[in-house]
Amino acid sequence: MGLIFYLARINQFTKDVPEPWQLSLQDAAHPVMEEIIFFHDQVMFILTMIITTVLWLIVKALSGKAYHRYLVDGTLLEIIWTIIPAIILVFIAFPSLKLLYLMDEVMDPALTIKAIGHQWYWSYEYSDYQAETLEFDSYMVPTSDLNQGDFRLLEVDNRLVVPINTHVRVLVTAADVLHSFAVPALAVKMDAVPGRLNQTGFFIKRPGVFYGQCSEICGANHSFMPIVIEAVSLDKYINWVLSGHDE
Repeated sequence: MGLIFYLARINQFTKDVPEPWQLSLQDAAHPVMEEIIFFHDQVMFILTMIITTVLWLIVKALSGKAYHRYLVDGTLLEIIWTIIPAIILVFIAFPSLKLLYLMDEVMDPALTIKAIGHQWYWSYEYSDYQAETLEFDSYMVPTSDLNQGDFRLLEVDNRLVVPINTHVRVLVTAADVLHSFAVPALAVKMDAVPGRLNQTGFFIKRPGVFYGQCSEICGANHSFMPIVIEAVSLDKYINWVLSGHDE
């Protein structure tokens, strides 16, 4: 039974954590991350075509064939290798600019959370729905305290819980040194600067547990301050808030 539970847990959440020898990006749970993956695939396709073409030309030029002498000089050739790269850059630039706009845009949020980086843990504040602000600290769970199926160096004692299909704004700051709030599956990466509030946001489309880490070297235990965001239904989120995040 323990093995079955372990496999079920891994199958449920493995899409939202890095995998050994992973080459691609993590599965997207946020529309902006879907756009990033699409743009990445588009650029990689263009780069593959460019590299293939250049290698083919090099091989042909070194093969000793007589026709390669026409590559030394030619007006038509110079026009082609000027216009085609310009067109390729346009095809890359427009989606890139669109993506930059989407990443900076924060919709009217239904929920605002404040994330504060410390050496070496995170603290969170919810202040939208009740008279008293809901505050708690989030520390990494030591390896000796992990349950079966937990992820080493990624689990925390208190998860950041948010509802799905909801625009969430995160205000990011730090209490001591520079940190960085980063969750790859949500396309979130924001610097946490002492004395300054930076803003980011996300819209999670499906339930799940999403893992991230501090992405700014912040001292001896920089590697041990993970971020865990649990996305649940609105009903479960309301019950979690009313219970004082004890569930």
